[in-house]
Amino acid sequence: MRIKLGWSTRELAELAGTSLKTVRHYHRIGLLEEPERAPNGYKNYRIPHLIRLLRIRRLVDLGVSLADIAVIEESDEGADQVFRALDAELKASIERQQRMREELAAILQHRKLADLPPGFGQAAAELSDTDRAFLLLSERIFEPQMMDTLREIHDTPPSAEAREFTALTDDATDEQRRSLAERYAPEIRRERDRYPDLTHLAREGAAGKGDQRMWSVVLQGIAEMHNAAQIDVLQRVNDIIDHEDGPAGAGDHRR
Repeated sequence: MRIKLGWSTRELAELAGTSLKTVRHYHRIGLLEEPERAPNGYKNYRIPHLIRLLRIRRLVDLGVSLADIAVIEESDEGADQVFRALDAELKASIERQQRMREELAAILQHRKLADLPPGFGQAAAELSDTDRAFLLLSERIFEPQMMDTLREIHDTPPSAEAREFTALTDDATDEQRRSLAERYAPEIRRERDRYPDLTHLAREGAAGKGDQRMWSVVLQGIAEMHNAAQIDVLQRVNDIIDHEDGPAGAGDHRR
């Protein structure tokens, strides 16, 4: 049997399980040496070229960049650094994907969690569309520590007063608004006392301190995502708390 010695570029690519374009690219960047040419002028690849190409493909499959392949080949120390860095990247990626799987598992149980920032539990899934939207907005403007506070606040289902506030419509009577504000104020005050950092942040915003662009988003969000009756109740709640506890600036509420 006559054995053909050498292969064309296309044949080499097929043997290595890659593409003609990839082989040519490796030539251009110096990873794969050009072979000698046959008498007819065509490239004539041999076993060393195939082994070299397979080795490159092996490293690429492991996630090594083409630029780092040269580093790996220069020294054992360089190779060790590249592989350790790659392992750290993969570890972080796996952890991120595991967190994503855990979040997806929770979303499959409670679809509305998809409308919330990461880390909010089942209780938060019971919030209104407006509340969930406001929390999603909050993630873009508050620091991680403040978001942890919001997660803790929303770790229990909304109170009866919070649900009543959510359901409040513009045709609510003055008596309904007054009654709700009086019943809702103690809950808001307890939250202020329990989370002083949140209260301090709200007071700074009301006093024109801190990141005013952030507070313009907060205030615009409150104004556009609540109806007139709800805004009225919030103002009444603040008035009640300010009257009882002294001037405190703008307050926070459960949304």
